[in-house]
Amino acid sequence: MNSSTQASSVFDVLVVGAGHAGIEAALAASRMGCSVAVLTHNLDTIGQMSCNPAIGGLAKGHIVREIDALGGAMGLNTDSTAIQFRMLNASKGPSVRAPRAQCDKTAYRTRMKRVLETAPGVRLFQGDVVKLLVNGEQQAAGAVTSLDYTIHARSVVICSGTFMKGLLHVGLQHITGGRMGCAPSTLSSGLADLGFQVERLKTGTSPRINGRSIDFSVCELQPGDTPPALFSYRSRKLLKRFSEPYCTLNTWGDKDFRMEQMPCWITYTNQTTHDIIRDNLKFSPLYSGIIEGIGPRYCPSIEDKIVRFAEKTSHQVFLEPEGRSTEEFYLNGVSTSLPYSAQCEFIRTIPGLENAQLIRPGYAVEYDFCPPTQLHPTLETKLVENLYFAGQINGTSGYEEAAAQGLMAGTNAALKVLGKTPLILRRDQAYIGVMIDDLVTKGTDEPYRMFTSRAEFRLLLRQDNADLRLAPLAFENGLITHDLFKETENRRKAIEEGIKQATAMKYEGVPVSIWLKRPGNDWSMLPEDMKKMFHVEHWDAIATDIQYEGHIERQKKQAEKIVRMEEKTIPDDINYESVHALKKEAVIKLGKIRPATIGQASRIPGITPADIALLLVYLKKRNR
Repeated sequence: MNSSTQASSVFDVLVVGAGHAGIEAALAASRMGCSVAVLTHNLDTIGQMSCNPAIGGLAKGHIVREIDALGGAMGLNTDSTAIQFRMLNASKGPSVRAPRAQCDKTAYRTRMKRVLETAPGVRLFQGDVVKLLVNGEQQAAGAVTSLDYTIHARSVVICSGTFMKGLLHVGLQHITGGRMGCAPSTLSSGLADLGFQVERLKTGTSPRINGRSIDFSVCELQPGDTPPALFSYRSRKLLKRFSEPYCTLNTWGDKDFRMEQMPCWITYTNQTTHDIIRDNLKFSPLYSGIIEGIGPRYCPSIEDKIVRFAEKTSHQVFLEPEGRSTEEFYLNGVSTSLPYSAQCEFIRTIPGLENAQLIRPGYAVEYDFCPPTQLHPTLETKLVENLYFAGQINGTSGYEEAAAQGLMAGTNAALKVLGKTPLILRRDQAYIGVMIDDLVTKGTDEPYRMFTSRAEFRLLLRQDNADLRLAPLAFENGLITHDLFKETENRRKAIEEGIKQATAMKYEGVPVSIWLKRPGNDWSMLPEDMKKMFHVEHWDAIATDIQYEGHIERQKKQAEKIVRMEEKTIPDDINYESVHALKKEAVIKLGKIRPATIGQASRIPGITPADIALLLVYLKKRNR
């Protein structure tokens, strides 16, 4: 035996990191019957919300519902620890409505740790990876920790977050770390040694202040919705036990109890705020050239907002409580890396925050990531077999995007160990499929964030039908139980029956299905006896399917064309230089991405219909 202490057994899956991606990766593999090792630098920060204390939002809420439909933990944990629920875009079309919830930050982390600790076949380890084990066949085989402890595994999922060579900036001062108070990881050096391309990104977070120092009388109240827009289909079932408004479920073991929702508040920056920020830009690491990483275009810092939108005289600031047992408030909308003193100064110019007591400063964090074009659609790396990447290592931002990737990476790692066909979600099946296809096909040069506009089939991918879309796949792959699958199928049948009855029964002299398509009409306006025929959630789905029938059918037909393209696979060993008349740019791009299907090839930037036609001709001749 060598000098390193050896693990007593070989795990099916080793998950490195226990943030939102790592948790879902481990739990997915566990649900499929695999033995799982989770290695994280600090067991007390499992499921930590490093930035704002919220889950969901536009497109992100869709992803959380999809995670839940695939058996994941994020939705149920959010419902169990939330302090406020809202349905965004409730007055707009069904494709862009999205749930969002404020969470009790400590409760979210504590409950999620318990979920992971008690998952069958999961074992937790605290430590840092100093070396990945790769065997002579270029396959991942485990990892060695900083304490010289070796964990052997048949597959490895890396969920490193912002920790790879993380560097934190407050003004012109900087310290190493993945987040404030946490040490960085040197894992990216080992990945570079293995031949992976490693680049740099940047993100940031907002200051936190003492809630007792806020004057709420001059701020706008933002209450939660009643009834609450829950994420999980499992917790929505439990909610039927309760009748009081403003209730949330707090599930600890088998106990469920009720709590009132907490409000958030809104205030605004002003010209004085902007002047102070401009005066301090010379001390900003963003504008002094210290930060090299590229930041998120769609979630800019307050410095970026002031510079890029100089004509605006104010910006919204959301005051979000971080939990029930703390007075700490998160200032959503003022992510910053200005010096501590400048943060204090500009914050106190905002109405309601004149006497604000800064508890934690905002800061920027730079970190290493691996461009995701180095991955297969399964999230397995092309360079090392049985090695998977998930979360911010792939260039994404956000808890939800990370959790979804973790779930898919953990699932596919388990499926490979079990000798089964991988699970790849198409763009017409899930926002998760859109995101992963974007990443592995197009790559990203800035932190990737999901938007509804990224999906071509938004009416098919609504937040209210995630279970109907994904439960069959989840059950087929061992991610959910038969009972959960059966409940989904019962809901599907109820909706289908509702559509039939709406076509058969009449209101105001016409079939209800025709009446619902008229402008201004809504199912809630129907007589009570008709409304009581179906559950509220069923009515929403019934009405949406009827009202948008034409649009939905068009998107289904478009999706069928894409599916046919996805069914045309491209051999792994293809030499694109041998494809007659294929232009040099196409040869290079196809050779770099190595798409798995014709559909994926067609979505690579710069690949034209003519290139695809030549490729199809070549494959047809080759098959003959």
